[in-house]
Amino acid sequence: MTVEFASYTAFFAYLLSAALWIFRQRTGLNGLFAQAAALLALSTHALAQGLLWHQAQGPDLHFFAALSWVALTMAVISTVLTARKPLSALGILVYPIAALSVYANYRWGVHVTSALDWRLKLHASFALLAYAGLSIATLLALLYWLQDRTLRRRHLQSWLGVLPPLVQTEQMLFKTLGTSWLLLTLTLTTGTVFVEDMLAQHLWHKTVLTALSWLTLLILLVGRIRFGWRGVRAVHWTLGAATLLALAFFGSKFVLELVLQNS
Repeated sequence: MTVEFASYTAFFAYLLSAALWIFRQRTGLNGLFAQAAALLALSTHALAQGLLWHQAQGPDLHFFAALSWVALTMAVISTVLTARKPLSALGILVYPIAALSVYANYRWGVHVTSALDWRLKLHASFALLAYAGLSIATLLALLYWLQDRTLRRRHLQSWLGVLPPLVQTEQMLFKTLGTSWLLLTLTLTTGTVFVEDMLAQHLWHKTVLTALSWLTLLILLVGRIRFGWRGVRAVHWTLGAATLLALAFFGSKFVLELVLQNS
């Protein structure tokens, strides 16, 4: 299978799965069709990434490749949550993002290996997983806020059927936030231990912004445990942490690789 075929198959399978989830809510279609399309999308997306790494003769973690890996991880998490809980809204949001990411990586990716030893690969892996986890948490926070707002106003909408009960959504949100915080801790720890010259490698600003995101999540989790923070306050802190991490990872990559064209 070629990179082009795998990329386009993943692209259309993601969109098909999202469409089937929407169609299911209106017609009661069996969710297995949407899940089968999602599994096809995940497998071909991973295959496309692997083929591109093979062509580059090593790991490619440039802007579009990293974005595609994050989206793939988000799609995997979404598929697992969708299979275990009534949370098809997450797939409806994530799958189009994953579709665009795999297409963008195929069309505009650099496809040149990143010169990293195993220590920096480990650090980069934790960073990608942390970003994917926090991105899922952000989507859960927004769904939680919409669900809470709708229920408070007593405007029962049909889309509420794609979500679990509000308490369950809240529990998933904070479990995801806790996991993201642990991954960020590992990211900062491996970065501190393994990165030799942060200034020369353009990593100071990444480290500072990642540390601020880590601190924001820590304050939110402590506030949740100690003071019972929830609702709009939890959503705001989640969005703050996600914004800081996005600036740390993709903001810097965008400027260095696409604006300054420094790979």
